[in-house]
Amino acid sequence: MTESVRGELREHEPMASHVSWRAGGSVARAFFPADLADLAAFLHRLRRDEPLLLVGLGSNLLVRDGGFDGTAIFTHGVLDVLRREEDGSFYAEAGVASPKLARFVGNQSCAGAEFLAGIPGTVGGALAMNAGCHGGETWRYVERVLMLNRNGEQIIRGPEDFAIGYRHVGLKEATDEIFAGAWFRFPAGDAEVARANVRQLLERRSATQPLQLANAGSVFRNPPGDHAARLIEAAGLKGTQIDGAQVSEKHANFIVNPKGEATASAIEMLIGRIRAEVEQKFGISLVCEVRIVGQVGGQSGRDGEGV
Repeated sequence: MTESVRGELREHEPMASHVSWRAGGSVARAFFPADLADLAAFLHRLRRDEPLLLVGLGSNLLVRDGGFDGTAIFTHGVLDVLRREEDGSFYAEAGVASPKLARFVGNQSCAGAEFLAGIPGTVGGALAMNAGCHGGETWRYVERVLMLNRNGEQIIRGPEDFAIGYRHVGLKEATDEIFAGAWFRFPAGDAEVARANVRQLLERRSATQPLQLANAGSVFRNPPGDHAARLIEAAGLKGTQIDGAQVSEKHANFIVNPKGEATASAIEMLIGRIRAEVEQKFGISLVCEVRIVGQVGGQSGRDGEGV
């Protein structure tokens, strides 16, 4: 399968070193493509029913301790093309870090991308979940996207091909395509103002979030008209621990792994406890925005968002 591809294929790759929680099991196979063409060739040769897991910076992902029986594809630092097109749009491949795109856009004297500096993931992840913060959302600026299907074919699609919502994006028809890149359009702005806005956002993020501890960013979506962090704190859950996993004392919508000793199971149990107690006390069912995949105790777990 790999004779004509240039990337590296590994077996039984531990995911704790690839996700920001520093916890979790292994994936059966891990592929590190050389570039976009190499990834297309790999997909073309891969079994059509092979489970796939796309990994960028691993900041919104938890692989259960039983592992993921499929192939993980690592994009960060590989699908890294970033450029300004002649028509003024910005093209970024899926592995480009969102903060890098924010700085690049600002330095090109365009505005609106500053919020991306606060998203600790890649463009691919931002596209997949319509990532946003501080009033900005990824798909507000998307003109079109480049997809790869399981045959390795490149397909260009527009926003009209997707169902786009709050922290969720899905193709309306096709199901076997992955984000390879996107073209963004941002309005004209001032480079100095953009850089100042990015600095302020990063300072605010550092002051309010437990960035010095292993974490996966915000665990839950904000419910309509409220904030998940407020509900979790009001439920008295700040500082709550399960086997090394802890609700952050700094920001209640973060679960941290302060000593690097928590298992994926402990983190998932804490997620479940938070959901149960918030629902019991306030009647609100929090939706987990972290993707949890893999097996629990040798049994197949439910892939996707939530527990």
